[in-house]
Amino acid sequence: MTEFLIKHFIKDYKEVEKVSVRTAYGVLASIVGIFCNVFLFAVKFVVGFILNSVSVTADAFNNLSDAGSSIISFVGVKMAEKPADRDHPFGHGRIEYIAALVVSFLVLEVGFTFLKDSIGKIRTPEALNFQTVSVAILIVSIAVKLWLGLFNRKLGERINSKVMMAVFTDSMGDVITTGATILSLIFFRLTGINIDGIVGVGVALVVMWAGVGIARDTLEPLIGEAIDPEVYKEIKSFVESYDGIEGTHDLLVHNYGPGRSMASIHAEVPNDVDIEQSHEIIDRIEREAAKKLGIFLVIHMDPVEMKDQRVLQVRDRAVQILKELDPACSIHDFRMVHGENQINLIFDMVIPIEYDEEMRKELPQKLADRLKESDPRYECVITVKYDYVAKNKE
Repeated sequence: MTEFLIKHFIKDYKEVEKVSVRTAYGVLASIVGIFCNVFLFAVKFVVGFILNSVSVTADAFNNLSDAGSSIISFVGVKMAEKPADRDHPFGHGRIEYIAALVVSFLVLEVGFTFLKDSIGKIRTPEALNFQTVSVAILIVSIAVKLWLGLFNRKLGERINSKVMMAVFTDSMGDVITTGATILSLIFFRLTGINIDGIVGVGVALVVMWAGVGIARDTLEPLIGEAIDPEVYKEIKSFVESYDGIEGTHDLLVHNYGPGRSMASIHAEVPNDVDIEQSHEIIDRIEREAAKKLGIFLVIHMDPVEMKDQRVLQVRDRAVQILKELDPACSIHDFRMVHGENQINLIFDMVIPIEYDEEMRKELPQKLADRLKESDPRYECVITVKYDYVAKNKE
């Protein structure tokens, strides 16, 4: 069913890197969500009215509120589609994250409400009324919600959509809560023991934890997160694949919404090559990065020594010493400036961002002392920088 809907309602559905295609996925997920939740609301409301069942009627209005999540998703993806303008030169893609954050608050609100009601049922147990029709409706509701959740997850994974994954979590929360209600009713039917309130507390905590997870995952790109190791490797390898590029460093990536990223990187070029030739290579890489990676890439050109054996030997010695001191660190932009009485070794040192101020000062000093042992004339001018690449998740 999912593939059928995708193929029949999304043009160019395989080209998920396009903003228009992403929006089409979001609109499809939202419309399907609204339809499913309004359908469940109508069925439950009619049955609840006929059976005079407060629980079924209340669950009907819960589905109506869930339709609100799909509406928020719809508004979010449509607003995120807006092109760049004078006030927002990088577009409006982050609105999708804000929409997901709103959905997370709705999930938390459902969890808090369910927790409060469950605690109330523990303090003042209510008589349960097992009705086959009600249970059948709840089972149908679970089936629809489960499919809707998996539908949103599949689409969300395909286009890397935070808001769709939030709707998936919201739907799974409904499946859990409704499933717990059915289990409580069946257990009561078999044993006569009312565990509705106890089960409800457990379910409420699960739902609230899910809401916190959605909020955390959504806030990370809004606040500014470390570079994904795979993205780092992809961009670095792409730039270094061009002839005339000897290496790269200082990669920074700024996320302005799914599929909307800006990055800057330093590219090392031989210092004996004509600057216009190197500049032409840099320009071509920037143009092709936009086409092939979908990233607005800005490249800073760093000339590096490639032939002076004295400079290369000292640089290799510095790299070896630093590897012995701390293999998590690295150096780049190495230069030697000769004076009458001293030789300045000028370079940048990259250290993990979690290192404290003491280590930030201690490591460069140890490296400088070790290099000075090789030649007393060496004076190190070291600029310490942080590594902004995220650690691989186990």
